[in-house]
Amino acid sequence: MAKTQLNVRVDETTAAAARERATQRGISVNRYIEELVQQDAGEAGRTFVEAAADFMKQYESVFAEEFGGTARHGGPGEGGRPGRR
Repeated sequence: MAKTQLNVRVDETTAAAARERATQRGISVNRYIEELVQQDAGEAGRTFVEAAADFMKQYESVFAEEFGGTARHGGPGEGGRPGRR
C-alpha cells in the first residue's frame, strides 16, 4: 500500500511519550502512530456494530410487527434478507 505523508503538531510532552512508547515497542514513531489510528478505527467499527446489534435487539418486535412475521434471528444470505429466514 502506498504511503502518504501526514504532518501533525503535538506538544513536546506528547511527542516525548510517543517516542518513548515507540522505542519500547521497537518500532518507529510513524509506525506507532499508524497502529494507534488503525486500532482506533477498529474500535469505532466494533462500537458501531455493537450499538446496531443492541438497537436491533431492543426494537426487534417493532420491526417484526411492521414487516410481518415473527421476530427471527439470521444473517445476510439466510432467506435473502438480513435478519429473516
